[in-house]
This record gives sequence, structure tokens and C-alpha cells, in this order.
Amino acid sequence: METYLKKLRLPSVAQHYRKLATQAAQGNLTHEQFLLGLLEQEVQSQEENTRKARIKQARFPMPKTLEQFNFSVLPALNKPLILKLAQGEYLAKASNIVLAGNSGTGKTHLAVALGMEACAQGKRVAFYTAAELVNTLLEAQSQYRLSRVEHKLNQLDLLIVDELGYLALDDKGITLLFNVFANRYERKSTLVTTNLPFEQWETVFKDSAMTVALVDRLTHHCHLLEMNGDSYRFKQSLKEKEAQ
Repeated sequence: METYLKKLRLPSVAQHYRKLATQAAQGNLTHEQFLLGLLEQEVQSQEENTRKARIKQARFPMPKTLEQFNFSVLPALNKPLILKLAQGEYLAKASNIVLAGNSGTGKTHLAVALGMEACAQGKRVAFYTAAELVNTLLEAQSQYRLSRVEHKLNQLDLLIVDELGYLALDDKGITLLFNVFANRYERKSTLVTTNLPFEQWETVFKDSAMTVALVDRLTHHCHLLEMNGDSYRFKQSLKEKEAQ
């Protein structure tokens, strides 16, 4: 039995069939009910393993969930929209998300939480800071494997680019980053967090025509969430100091 289950790659069945068989006999279940319970266990196990693998591949900086986010800190934030986005419909439509606001307001937290929800739905996700992504592209270009990296990025259901606008980028990096965004336009979803309003994006991309083209593509099918307010991290730091 174990040999066949191993060949069929049914590890959960191999692990639990004896226990479930005993429970089925005690509960006077039919063969069909026993088999259904066994298969349900296997499917749940495989789905959970897939979710964990997707999350690992996404390279999130830390696990974050929507349940952990304190929406009361930003009362103007559209919570119903965020909860709706978590259901993943925007991914099917290749819509984008932009989380814009000053530092410490939870943009990265929400980006990771939405990314983890996408992983739970079986989607391919990757998380980069803007600087990390540009460095990855520049390194790939220097090693003559840029097309391979770009193809991998294009296959992602959700590409998360965190902290756009925090650090200056050189001209080569800007062009490569623009190409990534442009190639995903109306094909796959991109989530961007930024501390800059769109009218200041030219300070990052430097070329006005490129900036206009990028903003146009990114916002054509886009959910824009403004997250301006007092720094949550700063408030937490003050509370911790007061408690000492």
C-alpha cells in the first residue's frame, strides 16, 4: 500500500489511511464515505503545501496578514475595497494596485498581506523593493540573461514593487524598470508602494515622457489607495518608550 501511494505521490493518504479506516469502521461509514474523507485530507494537504511553497517563492520580507493590520490608524483608508481586493478579482482582470502615502503608514504591510492572499489562491507572486528589482535586472543584463529574468517576471500573476521613490535610480536601471512595468500592462497585475504622488514620479524616472507613459499604463486599470497619516511605527515607538 505504502509503495503504491508513494508512487502516486499521495503522502497524506499514506499518513492517515489507517487512522481514517479505524474511524470509518467505528462510525459505520460506507466505502465511498471513507474514500471521500481520505481524498479530502489529501487535497487539503496538497493545497496547504502549495500555499506554503508560493509564499516561500514570493520572498516576502516578513509574513503579514490583513487581520494584523490596524485599520483604525487610517480611518480614511478604504477598508471595504482592500477586503474586496483580497478576494483576488483584480488579478483575473490584470488590474494594478498603487498604495501611496508617507512613511510608516503600513503600505508594505498591506502589500505583503495582499500578496499572501494571492498565494493562498494559487497565484504566482514575487516581492521586491524597487532597488532590489533594479539591481536584479542590471545584474542579469551584465550576465546576458536579462531576457530570461524578464520572462520570469512576465509570468508572475502579481509583481509587488515596494518603496518606489525612496532611492534614486540610475538611467539604465530606470529604463529596465520601465520595461518591466510596460510589459505587464494589461497582461498581469502589478502592486506598487510609493511615498511620492504621481506628479513627483519624474524625480525617479527623470524623463518626463517616460514618466507620463508609465503612469498612464499603471493607472489605466488601477486601484489607488492613499495612505497618508501619522507614522504607525513612530506611534508604536513612542508607546514602547512610555511603557519603559
